Amino acid sequence: MDAHIHSKYSRATSQDMDIASIARFAPVKGLDVVGTGDFTHPAWVREIKETLVELEGSGLYATHKSKKPDVLFMLTAEVHTLFNFEDKVKKVHHVIWTPNVEVAEQVNEALSSYGSLSTDGRPTLNLTPPELVEIVTGISADNVVFPAHAWTPWFSIFGAFSGFDHLKDCYQDKSDLIFALETGLSSDPPMNWRVSDLDRLAIISNSDCHSYWPWRLGREANVLDLDKLTYRSIVEAVKSNDPKKLLFTIETEPAYGKYHWTGHRACGVSMPASRAVKQGNRCPVCGRKMTKGVEQRVEELADRPEGFRPKNRPTYVHLLPLSEILASAVGSDNPSSQKVWTLYNALVEKLGDEYNVLLNATLKELSEVTDSKIAELILRVREDRVKVTPGYDGVYGKLVVAEETAEKVERDGLKKRERIRLQDFM
Repeated sequence: MDAHIHSKYSRATSQDMDIASIARFAPVKGLDVVGTGDFTHPAWVREIKETLVELEGSGLYATHKSKKPDVLFMLTAEVHTLFNFEDKVKKVHHVIWTPNVEVAEQVNEALSSYGSLSTDGRPTLNLTPPELVEIVTGISADNVVFPAHAWTPWFSIFGAFSGFDHLKDCYQDKSDLIFALETGLSSDPPMNWRVSDLDRLAIISNSDCHSYWPWRLGREANVLDLDKLTYRSIVEAVKSNDPKKLLFTIETEPAYGKYHWTGHRACGVSMPASRAVKQGNRCPVCGRKMTKGVEQRVEELADRPEGFRPKNRPTYVHLLPLSEILASAVGSDNPSSQKVWTLYNALVEKLGDEYNVLLNATLKELSEVTDSKIAELILRVREDRVKVTPGYDGVYGKLVVAEETAEKVERDGLKKRERIRLQDFM
């Protein structure tokens, strides 16, 4: 399940990000459920009503043309709250889930008083987070609100530039209604487990994608085991935080995220938290303030040592998008090149879908379809035996293939972390 994406009505999003494209590529990825994104936008709601139909009151939707749907849609949105707190301007993004179109339209009517819903698929609202929660959950107890990409420097609950140090500072008297937190690409469960303030929350992951291509859609996701697939069963599984229901999250290696390390893109400078602190967060080239990375921000709020793991919690697996792996393997910076697509299509057509390739296919099965070195690299990613040059200040991390380069990355300060292997929960 990838329950936070965007439509073509959000800024910096592909204009082909429509229901047809999402419905086409979500099954290729291996997703059973995907968010609609942007249900607050009037034009997108109209398209949803024209192209999707609810399945038997389940709160999940399929395309009108689907006799046996390959993917189901859940109504989701992201909103930007802009408000003052203790004489400072705060900017925090939140994800909203809602059980059906009718309730979504009621939410839209209520939120329209606080900002334009037609300007952007992710609207800016002039209200506080507790006000948002009160409005949305007051319309329906089935509605859900949780912080989006919780650690990114801008627009997040714990962001370095306008965030908070504690969940309760943000949501105040409505904090008890928040039961989940989205990791974002630059953090993963082990990083969040270090902050005891988050212990009661389910740690979930979604792609927040702005494109339907499989190297964006489902790059982070949630794996659930449900007796019956409905909106309410999904919500209850997440709310329970039960590892028998919310089995694990699919996470990109946090270094892949474009805000993992502290750095300054204009000068091409990046560094781990320990070095950034010694530098006073100043760029050694130009002397300007660097963008504080998620790793450093977690270190500031953590009250537990690295490697802490709570008991009886859903776990995780690190993966990278198959297209990114293939591009690295053939020495390309372009995951959409014809050569990569040829390799990708061969693997997916033979082995079912991308997640099956990444999570389940054996070395023998992979080697029967593709080059043995590519097969081995897929397994190395699966088993967390690869290095990633860390992303920083808006620059994505990059998979390292050559061992000598991997050693250099480690020497430069990329920390090793104890990993939870896929076999721990399979």
